[in-house]
Amino acid sequence: MKINELKSEGLKKSYKVVISKEDFAKDIDNKLSQIAKKAKIQGFRAGKAPLSMVKKKFLNEVMSEALDDAVRNGSNQVLSDNKLRPVSQPAIKITSFGEGKDLEFDMDVEILPEIKLGDFTKISLDKYTAEVPAAEVDKAVKYLAEARKESVKVDGKKAAKGDVVMIDFVGSIDGVEFNGGKGNDYPLELGSGSFIPGFEDQLIGSEAGSKVDVKVKFPDTYHAKDLAGKDAVFAVTVKEVREPKAVEINDELAKSLGAESLDKLKETLSSRIKSDYDNASRMKLKRQLLDVLDSEYSFEVPASLVDAEYQAIVNQYEQAKKYNQLDEEEKNKKEEDLLKEYKDIAVRRVKLGLLLSEVGQNAKISIKPEDINAAIMNEAKRYPGQEQMVLDYYLKNKQAVEALKAPIFEEKIIDYIISQAKLNEKVVSVEELYKFDEEKKSAKKSSKKSA
Repeated sequence: MKINELKSEGLKKSYKVVISKEDFAKDIDNKLSQIAKKAKIQGFRAGKAPLSMVKKKFLNEVMSEALDDAVRNGSNQVLSDNKLRPVSQPAIKITSFGEGKDLEFDMDVEILPEIKLGDFTKISLDKYTAEVPAAEVDKAVKYLAEARKESVKVDGKKAAKGDVVMIDFVGSIDGVEFNGGKGNDYPLELGSGSFIPGFEDQLIGSEAGSKVDVKVKFPDTYHAKDLAGKDAVFAVTVKEVREPKAVEINDELAKSLGAESLDKLKETLSSRIKSDYDNASRMKLKRQLLDVLDSEYSFEVPASLVDAEYQAIVNQYEQAKKYNQLDEEEKNKKEEDLLKEYKDIAVRRVKLGLLLSEVGQNAKISIKPEDINAAIMNEAKRYPGQEQMVLDYYLKNKQAVEALKAPIFEEKIIDYIISQAKLNEKVVSVEELYKFDEEKKSAKKSSKKSA
C-alpha cells in the first residue's frame, strides 16, 4: 500500500492511496478460496466445485466486498500512520478499480485541532452569592395565598378592578367568528392582564346580565398569524360578578400546602429561593469561565462543525421569525448583521465544545450511573407533584436518558476546571446576582447550548 499526501490546508487534508493489483488480487483469491470450501454449485457436492466455476459465479460479489475492505483498511491506515483524529468519516473517491488494475482512491478528511491545555490554577473567577431577604420569603408566601384565594358572588355589584366576572364570549372579525374566540362560564379577573390588552378594561362597571361589545386589536406579535394585527369584536355576556375573598396567612394555610406550620413553610420557601440564587450564581460563574477560556485559547476549528452549528442557529431564528417570536434586539437589527453575529456564536460554541471535550478526555472524566440518577432526580424536582410521572418517563425512554449525558459531561468538566481555579467570593444584592445584561452577547441563543 502506498500513501501520498496530496494537499494540506489547515484542518483539511487529502491523500492518495494505491493498493497494488497483486495485493488486491491476492485478497480476492483468498476470499474466493474461503467461499469455495462451502459453495453449493449444481452438479457438485458442497465445497467440491472447481475454483474457476466459483470465481465465475462469485467474482463480482467478492470484488465488491474486497473493495469495501481495502478502502476501509486503507483509510484507517492513513489515519493511524499520520495520527489523525477525523471530525467525521473521510470522503472517498475511487479513481482506479477493476480486475487486473491497481486500486486507487483519493481521501479527503477534516481533522480535529491539536489543543494544548494550560494551567487552570491561574484562572481567577468571581463567585457571586446573595442572601435570601425575609421580604422575599414573605412575598412568596403572599403569592401562594393569592393563588389559593376564592371569590364570592355579589348580587347587584358593578365590576371593579380585582373582581372576577363569569362571562360567555364570542369573538368575530368583520362579522365572522374565528376559531378559538369562543368561551363559556369563563372566570376572568379584571386587571390580571390575561386577555388581549384593552379587553378587561371594557368590562369594568358591568354587572350581572350586562351585554358588552368589547372592541380590541390583536397585537402585531400575536402567536396566531391569521389574527395578528387585526381588529376584533367580542360579544360578552356577564353572568356573575364575584369579589375576591382574602386568604389568611397562618398555620392553616401552611398545612393546606403540606407544611407543618407557617414557620416551616417559610423555611421551605427560603430554601427553594436560595436554590434559585445558587443556580443564578452558577450560571454567572460558568459564563465567566467560558468567556475566559474563549479569550485565552486560540486554535482553528473545523469548518464542517461550524457550518452545522450555524445552520442550527439560523433554523432556530427562522422558526422564531415565522411565529413572531423574535426578541426586540433581533427585530431591531438588520438580518445580515444578525447572521454575522450567529456565525460568531457558532464558532465560539464549536471552539468551547472541542476545548471542554479535550479537558474531559485529558482528565479522564466519565459519566457514572449515579450522575444520571442525580440529573433525573433534579429534573423531577422541577415539577412538584409530578415527580413520579417524570421518573417513569425516563425509566421508559432510553433516548431521553441518553440526551442527559452530554450536559452532564459538560457540567462535570466545568466543575473540574472550577475546582482548580481561584474563586473570589463576593456577596451581592439579588439585583446584581440576576444582572446578565453585560453577558448578553456571549449568551445569545444560549437556550440551545450553554457554550
